Amino acid sequence: MKSFASDNYSGIHPRILEAVVRANNLHEISYGDDTYTLKSNELFNRIFGDTSVLYAFNGTGANVISLKCCLQPFEAVICAETAHINADECGAPTQSTGSSLLTIKTSNGKLAPELIKPFLSRIGNVHNTQPKVISISQSTELGTVYSLKELRALADFAHDNGMYLHVDGARISNAVASLGVGLKEATVDCGVDIMSFGGTKNGLMIGEAVLVFNPELQKNAPFFQKQTAQLFSKNRFIAAQFEEMLKDDLWLEMAQHSNTMAQFLVKKLNEIPEVKITQAVDANAVFAIIPEKAIIPLQKKYRFYIWDEQTREVRWMCSFDTTEEDVIDFAETLKSLI
Repeated sequence: MKSFASDNYSGIHPRILEAVVRANNLHEISYGDDTYTLKSNELFNRIFGDTSVLYAFNGTGANVISLKCCLQPFEAVICAETAHINADECGAPTQSTGSSLLTIKTSNGKLAPELIKPFLSRIGNVHNTQPKVISISQSTELGTVYSLKELRALADFAHDNGMYLHVDGARISNAVASLGVGLKEATVDCGVDIMSFGGTKNGLMIGEAVLVFNPELQKNAPFFQKQTAQLFSKNRFIAAQFEEMLKDDLWLEMAQHSNTMAQFLVKKLNEIPEVKITQAVDANAVFAIIPEKAIIPLQKKYRFYIWDEQTREVRWMCSFDTTEEDVIDFAETLKSLI
């Protein structure tokens, strides 16, 4: 059964699977000194410039490594209330760093300098945790995408106030595809200090990459990776996937497709008056409110999540392997139920 629940539900792109098989042919040095990791690191550095690259099994691990690089236990992370590090990581960032999360309620999942400014009053007060990191998701948990102007404004604000800008890039490929710019232009050139580069949600079997751009944060990063239990002895099986993903913009091809399917889904949903789209569809997520009577019957055929029980808002995600036929059948099923 195809799903609109999450891009985590999708399978592995055939080319990625072939890359894993190739990495299995011979013995290789362990813990990231293998030829596949070196090639993947080279590609990341070619794309982003001078970058320290670390690999992790999952998004939570990548975020924890990133935040550990930036924080002392008395310091704090400012993030949206809907941020994955706040809502979906079982307290792992706080447990692993000893630092607090200072959350902000937003209507679209995005932060802006004016929303963060009130927290500056904490700086220097020994009774308060000290704001040190602004953490954003790109794209956000509500499917919205920060513009380059918005990213630069946040980075400038962070740096002017002695903070770092961290990007949870679990869906960075979808965001960059939506912006229509290059990876470096959408991250390093905007002032991002450290980020995760998502693979699992965009066609990989397993793996995320932590990209450390700010030289201040690079020195101890490998130790934090090991301490966070994310250093894979057979790292080549993660790195080989990223090498295949990056070498001829396969990441972009997959992201563009899932974004396009989300736009096609919106087009089909717009033909159903009872469906109300609730967020800008910037990437591969569609949020909507539908009649309550249709939710459970629709879930029996297509898995998806109810985002807000009170308002009946649901979330539908498209993946690299979502087809037009999937979307058409989904929309027709929903229309018939309504």
